[in-house]
Amino acid sequence: MNTSPVRTSAPRIRLLVLDVDGTVTDARHEIPAATRQAVQRARQAGIRVMLATGRRYRDTLPVAAALGIETPLVTASGALVKTPSTHATLHRAAFGPGVIERVVGMIIAAGHEPVLYTDSYAEGFDFHCRQCDLPPAGEPGRGLQEYLARNAGLARLQPDLHAAVPPGVFAGFAMGPQDEMLALEKAIGAACPGQLSAHVIRSPRYRDWLCELAPAGVTKWSGIMAVAREWGLRGDEICAVGDDVNDLPMIRAAGLGIAMGNAVAEVQAAADRVVGTSDAAGIADVVEMVLAGLA
Repeated sequence: MNTSPVRTSAPRIRLLVLDVDGTVTDARHEIPAATRQAVQRARQAGIRVMLATGRRYRDTLPVAAALGIETPLVTASGALVKTPSTHATLHRAAFGPGVIERVVGMIIAAGHEPVLYTDSYAEGFDFHCRQCDLPPAGEPGRGLQEYLARNAGLARLQPDLHAAVPPGVFAGFAMGPQDEMLALEKAIGAACPGQLSAHVIRSPRYRDWLCELAPAGVTKWSGIMAVAREWGLRGDEICAVGDDVNDLPMIRAAGLGIAMGNAVAEVQAAADRVVGTSDAAGIADVVEMVLAGLA
């Protein structure tokens, strides 16, 4: 594990961007005290701290509040950026004409259920789906069943979703076994070349894999830079920290890209530094490294 200080000739880090699951939160989905203290230390040193996550906006708010973060939240892997104090939308991605309709049809044809996000926090729900009654746990679809059971109150049921996709969809996903999600990702990419961003990751909370979908060019990094440019920040003044493949764009593009010790191998290989795990004060390592570079 390489936790040596950054070279002092590097540009000063002015923005620290943190993934949530597996980075800020530990294996119990809790925020360790050492992480809270490290974030506070960074903020006291004058470094802006931002969250960039695959989570829905509503699910990100408690994490931001626990860490005292008031900067815009980059959610849904970059597809939705909102201000937590007012819930104002700063950036919302949009699919090209007919793209999400085609993708929904492919998901259903492959035997999976589409879940589509809309910017509907103020209306009291977060996503659209065709049904909540799925096979019992332990059968195919178990991960999505768990997801819908936990989030049923935030769903807008639309049985004809395949025929009438709601306006304003900015992202979505399907959930299932890893091999099926990888096959779905490949098929959708071939059918819609250059029209969307897709990646397959292990669900941090549920017993399956996610094939996450967003419009072309939408990543955590694009969401981060939509805000950073308004602040007059360059990419080389940003430190980005994460653990899974949806963190790769920001880790590769940031001035300092850091992988958690629990990150998947591809992320660790792409990072400039690897620190401790989310269970072992890895964020404290990050903050120490960044502050050392300010000397």
